[in-house]
Amino acid sequence: MYRIFILYVLLSAVVYAQTVTVKNKETNKPLELVSVFSENLNRSLTTDSKGKVLITPFKNNNKIVFRLMGYKSTELTYSEIEKNKFIVVMEEDVIKLNNVIVTAKRWEEELREIPQKVEFIDAEEITFSNPQTTADMLTQTGNVYVQKSQLGGGSPMIRGFATNRVLIIVDNVRMNNAIFRSGNLQNVISLDANSLANAQIIFGPGSVMYGSDAIGGIMEFNTLNPPLSYSEQNLVSGSAFTRYSTANNEKTGHMHFGIGLDKIGFLSSVTYSEFGDLKMGSNGPDDYLRNIYQARVSDKDTALVNKDPELQKLSGYNQWNVLQKIRFKPDEDWDLNYGFYFSTTSDVPRYDRLIELKDGLPRDGQWYYGPQKWMMNNINISNFSENLFYNLSKLTIAYQTFEESRHNRSFGKNTLNHRTENVSVYSLNLDFIKTITEKSHMFYGFEGVLNKVGSTAELENIATGLKSPLSTRYPDGSTWNSYGVYVTYKNKIEENFIVQTGLRYNLVELNSDFDTTFYPFPFTKAELSTGAFTGNAGIVWFPESEMQLNLNLSTGFRAPNIDDIGKVFDSEPGAVVVPNPNLESEYIYNLEIGLAKAWRDNFKIDLTGFYSFLDNALVRRDFTLNGFDSLIYDGTLSRVQAIQNAASAKIWGIQAGVEIKIINNVKIESRISYQKGEEEDDSGDTVPLRHAAPWYGTTKLIYNDNIINVVFYADYNGEVSYNDLAPSERAKTAIYALDDDGNPYAPAWYTLNIKTGFRLMNDILVNLGVENITDQRYRTYSSGISAAGRNFIGSVRYNF
Repeated sequence: MYRIFILYVLLSAVVYAQTVTVKNKETNKPLELVSVFSENLNRSLTTDSKGKVLITPFKNNNKIVFRLMGYKSTELTYSEIEKNKFIVVMEEDVIKLNNVIVTAKRWEEELREIPQKVEFIDAEEITFSNPQTTADMLTQTGNVYVQKSQLGGGSPMIRGFATNRVLIIVDNVRMNNAIFRSGNLQNVISLDANSLANAQIIFGPGSVMYGSDAIGGIMEFNTLNPPLSYSEQNLVSGSAFTRYSTANNEKTGHMHFGIGLDKIGFLSSVTYSEFGDLKMGSNGPDDYLRNIYQARVSDKDTALVNKDPELQKLSGYNQWNVLQKIRFKPDEDWDLNYGFYFSTTSDVPRYDRLIELKDGLPRDGQWYYGPQKWMMNNINISNFSENLFYNLSKLTIAYQTFEESRHNRSFGKNTLNHRTENVSVYSLNLDFIKTITEKSHMFYGFEGVLNKVGSTAELENIATGLKSPLSTRYPDGSTWNSYGVYVTYKNKIEENFIVQTGLRYNLVELNSDFDTTFYPFPFTKAELSTGAFTGNAGIVWFPESEMQLNLNLSTGFRAPNIDDIGKVFDSEPGAVVVPNPNLESEYIYNLEIGLAKAWRDNFKIDLTGFYSFLDNALVRRDFTLNGFDSLIYDGTLSRVQAIQNAASAKIWGIQAGVEIKIINNVKIESRISYQKGEEEDDSGDTVPLRHAAPWYGTTKLIYNDNIINVVFYADYNGEVSYNDLAPSERAKTAIYALDDDGNPYAPAWYTLNIKTGFRLMNDILVNLGVENITDQRYRTYSSGISAAGRNFIGSVRYNF
């Protein structure tokens, strides 16, 4: 700390460098987070909260490009900027094809030049939508379907895939680890939506750039960066807000601030949220009501009558998020960043298990996740020195730790099971970009990821306090390692025709040693060493300036992880999953065709169709252990199952959107997603795919000027009948409504909502909203907890 302080003091005496200020043409206010980059994308910077950015590094470029979502792209030469006294004005955009800069494939690219569908979410959109968690933020895009087993959850579904078949990337580091499971995952809530600079959702396979797990899509999150000062004065900027929501008595407080000097910058961010029990709506199926709940009374489990059945008792939790970054930019050629990330929850009740009944009483007396903890240390070094091998290089080194635990006890029993997992992950990414000609670029790199899994368990008698050994969820000490090399090539053959191709080789190694103390496995060790080639080829064609056609062929893979090969757990009451060391990678083959067209600055449509085939799919099927199809697990006779390469699946669908400008400042936006998925069952018949969500969409009426922003919108969702439910879902009667025949199904639903944002003063922003105005009672498909009923939201934000 002493050395950092001395460095801070020394660097306070800054050396002046030429800057440019970017402003809104109409209001003359500075614009933050404008992307400024060279014509060939070899260099890029963003404006600070004062709209300033260093322009000197671009002095020798033919063109300097300024881009910001919602504004027209501006291209200028250095001399033109100098003639304008280093002031650049940007005009708010009418309806055009997207020209924002994204990092959807590790490198900055123009969104319109990527042959895959990509959804971009900026910080301004996040601020306005006011999501409670990052899972809610994804839902509000209208492009991602999110399942929730409990309030402290959120498992994204993308194009019929979810959990360990979609990839999470945070600041160029993969978050997926060796125990990401096929059951619903909650890890995305460990990310703080309030500390994001932007997020991108890449639809379809992305294994060439990202390796294993990138089958259905990639969610890439980029957090706020420390500012740098481009004037003789040090820069201090930040934001703080408080928010309250009525549906679950949410109370959230957040603050982030940055200190920028000439060569060094600091950024700190902290968020704390309290979420009470969630209240569902009053208009909908009575099957969702929480009529009774479990409680411990006089050292005995008791089923109590819920005086307010719409209140989902035992669903609330709390959460902390902390982010600290330091940036050091000694000169124009080097940029060094360090980031520390930490997130933890309180205990999180597993609501979908708590509502299960047995003989009219709760099945479980307790079922909760212990604190979900995530920590990451991340070092990123960028070098802009042009040489024979690259024009830009990036080195990313990260260390992550994950902790999760499960605690459950049957109703009326005193034995409480505790199972805890700790995963350590080391990763290194080395990425390069080389400009071959003015119109062609090569991207190449290496990735190494090392995972080590710790798994412990114990049985506690809550009456006596005595503890005894218990079977662990995973083989303790297991390792899962991945090594990959990739190369991609991009060529702008003509100004209106772009080709991209890529290839990757990945090697995955796994090692597990099994303890046979509790279960007599016929093996004591699992070893895996498997390689995978993946590739992609895509084209983007602009028949005219505001019309885009794209075609993309891609493959992806997911290698078996420790969760697939070594897990012992109860997948559902009466079924237990056991290890299977004989697994191979699953592969996906994908075709995507897209069209986007804008007319006369007031109308735009976009349409994407896709077809995917999953081969050698890793699925859960009935199994035998030592010749037996059942065993006693945690005191219950359970059917034996295991993950197996036992099926293929196909998924197809359409994603469509439209924007219509009605009059100045008023427009309509609408988007809808439809997907259909089928897989083979044990008999070879075709059955519905579990993670293929029903059709869903959102329609918005938007008014936006420089004083107030108002959005009235409807979210809607199709029905999933009993016949369209996956077989594994039909057994989950506790979480679904019942149709006229008494079979579980997921009813269609809609919500009407309104949100507004306005400034009291230049520095104070007020956001108000009402979600689910008509108080609908509904559950998103496959969810174990009902969504919020009528929800009033209010927040006040101070920017400085």
